Amino acid sequence: MFDTTSASTHPDYALLGKQLSSILGNERGLIVNTAQFSALIYHSLSHLNWAGFYLTVPGNQSGGNPVQELLLGPFQGKVACTRIPFGRGVCGTAAAEKRTVVVPDVHAFPGHIACDSASNSEIVIPLLKDGAVLGVLDIDSPQLNRFSAEDQQGLESLLQILMAATDF
Repeated sequence: MFDTTSASTHPDYALLGKQLSSILGNERGLIVNTAQFSALIYHSLSHLNWAGFYLTVPGNQSGGNPVQELLLGPFQGKVACTRIPFGRGVCGTAAAEKRTVVVPDVHAFPGHIACDSASNSEIVIPLLKDGAVLGVLDIDSPQLNRFSAEDQQGLESLLQILMAATDF
């Protein structure tokens, strides 16, 4: 449908937004739309080794209090960690703090969870709806310092398209 084989180090996020809107069309399904999103990103951005979602689920109780975890969702790349507690690693930190986390060198990030030892940098963006964290978009790269402010802005805008087009 779209030529995503020529990934660039400076992606055209406006064009990716148009492609994403077209790909999602009238589909509202969570699994379908997050799978399509993962594939588009993985094949459109250069120097990635993982792109996908972790979705929020109830976790085990801690001291009688329910906790939240991130459960592996649709992705592109090698086998990944299955469950991540809120507050743990880059994904759990982004979820707990409800903010995008860009890590230039994951080896310098306290508590980093190494699902793939080839990963060197990471960006994690929470999916927020009415103040609730529905999950996170997690993207890893084998390059140090792979993700720029432009990437953060572009990916956040693409997630807005996904969120508007998807039933969570």
